[in-house]
Amino acid sequence: MNVLAFCGVLVTALVAALHVYFLVLEMFLWTRPLGLKTFRNTPEKAQATRVLAANQGLYNGFLAAGIIAGLVLAQPMLVTFSLLCVVVAGAYGAYSVSPRIFYVQAVPAIAALLLRTL
Repeated sequence: MNVLAFCGVLVTALVAALHVYFLVLEMFLWTRPLGLKTFRNTPEKAQATRVLAANQGLYNGFLAAGIIAGLVLAQPMLVTFSLLCVVVAGAYGAYSVSPRIFYVQAVPAIAALLLRTL
């Protein structure tokens, strides 16, 4: 495996790890201090939206699962599809919630896709 391919695998694994982290934040830490700080929520707003956040966290887990399964099973199309889903989710999050989401979610996935194609 050449250096670029190795970097592509590392960045792809980083994207999966980020989405596992998002799952934990949204499903389990949403109303806790770390979740409140990360998402700039008040305790009241977090409590009112915790079920929605848990659902969102579950979807982030599915994105991570697709990437991990594709890497483990050596299925590049599954990895590519999952990374493209992450890019779409990040772009929509940037449009609907905060531009910051694009940089945190979509940019690493775009980097992984680029490294995987070089």
